[in-house]
Amino acid sequence: MKKLRVAHKLRTEDIVEICALAGFKANKGQLNDLFRKEDHPSYVECGDQILRNFLNGLIIHLRGPMPKKGESPPKKKE
Repeated sequence: MKKLRVAHKLRTEDIVEICALAGFKANKGQLNDLFRKEDHPSYVECGDQILRNFLNGLIIHLRGPMPKKGESPPKKKE
């Protein structure tokens, strides 16, 4: 998750918003604990649920929401 944060140049506020796109509530404090060094007393390992929701939110953030059944996907601008 740290590498994705750096690669996409995301701030903590951006990650909170991306998680919200997937319907997952996370706050800045929780995320800051994930990005600390492993020997820090407040360090928390990133769990499957947080990573899964972050990745789902990142897909929505980058591609847009998935079209509903029966709707055609939006056309790409050239």
